[in-house]
Amino acid sequence: MPNAPKASKPKIKSLHCPSCKKLVKATDEDFPFCSDRCRRIDLGKWAMGVYKISSPVLDPDVLEDLEGQERDQ
Repeated sequence: MPNAPKASKPKIKSLHCPSCKKLVKATDEDFPFCSDRCRRIDLGKWAMGVYKISSPVLDPDVLEDLEGQERDQ
């Protein structure tokens, strides 16, 4: 009789807290942060504009307006 494959435990992934770099497990309450304090620090950075999400402008009309503004300066 062949050996049946053993059921392995799912691995718990660990990451580093984005604010303080402390090791955090995916099962932690405040994941991906290590604490509520670090979560609030990160939220404050978003609110102050420290973090930005940039993407290319694909609308031709908007591109023309931006180019026109640059020429006027």
